Amino acid sequence: MTQQTTQQTNKLVQFNNMTIAQAKQVLMQMCTSEVWGDKVVQARPFESLLALQQTADFVWQHLSEADYLQAFDGHPKIGDVNSLRAKYAHTKAVASDEQAAVNKADEAVLHDLAILNEQYLTKFGFIFIVCATGKSAEQMLFLLKARLPNDRTTELKNAVEEQRKIFQLRLANYFL
Repeated sequence: MTQQTTQQTNKLVQFNNMTIAQAKQVLMQMCTSEVWGDKVVQARPFESLLALQQTADFVWQHLSEADYLQAFDGHPKIGDVNSLRAKYAHTKAVASDEQAAVNKADEAVLHDLAILNEQYLTKFGFIFIVCATGKSAEQMLFLLKARLPNDRTTELKNAVEEQRKIFQLRLANYFL
């Protein structure tokens, strides 16, 4: 067994042996749907991370809209220009004189992202959810613009899938 596999197994054993409250607290860091957390915890013990991930997906697919909306509420809204600036501040560290115009464009991107996020919330009744790992502000803006014209049913499906990606990534990272 590799060191990573051993560590993963040890964390899974620990998770399986936690109290219900402790295990749910771990899961609520992955996704804030109470029903999702309860049902995944009740399915323990898990023999592998894959079994946990498959159960998490199965439970997720069978939740109500209210459960999904509760999960979405666990995310900060991307709408405050200052918080967006802080989130993407690392890109400014690599800027040179040649990229000075890009920095100004970044401000515009952040501003547009904040405005369109507000429009999204107003239109759909929930915040814009996207698995943002590895995405720049520009990519997020592109995705937001692409999804804003959708109808609510389509967008709810998109947000549900993005939330699934987020909790799967968080589960994988937790058990590494």
